[in-house]
Amino acid sequence: MVIHGSREEGVWGCARDDHGRMSWEEVFRDAAVRVASRELLMSYGASGRMLTSAVAAGHLIRARRDKYLLPSESSSLLDAVRIGGRLGCLSALEDAGIFVEDAGFSHVHLDHTMSRLRSPRSRFAPFTERDRGGAHLHWRPLVYPEHAVPWSVGVEDALLQSLRCQPPIRALASIDNALHLGMVIPTAIDRILASGPASSLWLSGYVDGRAEAGQETVLRMIAIDAGFVPELQVVIPGVGRVDMVVAGRLVLEADSRLAHDGWEHHVEDRRRDLALAAAGYMSLRPAYQHTMHNPLLVRSAILGLLQSR
Repeated sequence: MVIHGSREEGVWGCARDDHGRMSWEEVFRDAAVRVASRELLMSYGASGRMLTSAVAAGHLIRARRDKYLLPSESSSLLDAVRIGGRLGCLSALEDAGIFVEDAGFSHVHLDHTMSRLRSPRSRFAPFTERDRGGAHLHWRPLVYPEHAVPWSVGVEDALLQSLRCQPPIRALASIDNALHLGMVIPTAIDRILASGPASSLWLSGYVDGRAEAGQETVLRMIAIDAGFVPELQVVIPGVGRVDMVVAGRLVLEADSRLAHDGWEHHVEDRRRDLALAAAGYMSLRPAYQHTMHNPLLVRSAILGLLQSR
């Protein structure tokens, strides 16, 4: 298999041609990589001239000497490779599809022997405090090095690193979501928490992979802070499954900022609220922004409803 290209246009790897020659995207997919070395690409039939042409045409990004990415890759991965490391912490979790409130700047894990760091803005400029682009560097040795790939730390190490970069409840939400998605096994959680800061050990008593989204974990912890022990994923006849029930009579639903777009979703939510009222339940459905950024307001609402009854 060789890479398809057009010498006349100076553009390489645009599409598979009639002879079955491969595009750049197909090469990366066939090699099961997201960061390709010059040697790997040349093993597929590329030449130095082809690589230079592909970079000039925007079909490849030369992030660092001997390191190539597709232009569709995330800015965080480009930052990590250009600096000289791999995705870590919140960036690795976000890349894996695990809940994080906001990765913000790129989080990059570096081997302790790494030197000659480059600026995330340019592979030609050295990494400096003034030219770091907000990147957060992680130097601690990996606890699960066998789960890392060349472009990212494993989920376990990303969760461990996140204990130092997120507030505790947000870190718990990431752990719960990773468990729910089956991306980490329950027995690994104790080791992750034991390897993290001592201030995070208390989270072990609250880990619960039944939460289907990060904001469910946060909402559950708000209810616990209010003095209640919620029942999770309760099935109510005529309504279906609800996120949690507090004190046997208040249903809490964690509205997602992504899953409730469209009028049909709102109509269905209101139908469920009516059915809950008919069954004798109160219901509270705080918006994502309220749950994540104004927990005291949500806590007061929970207490107000339950105390009123």
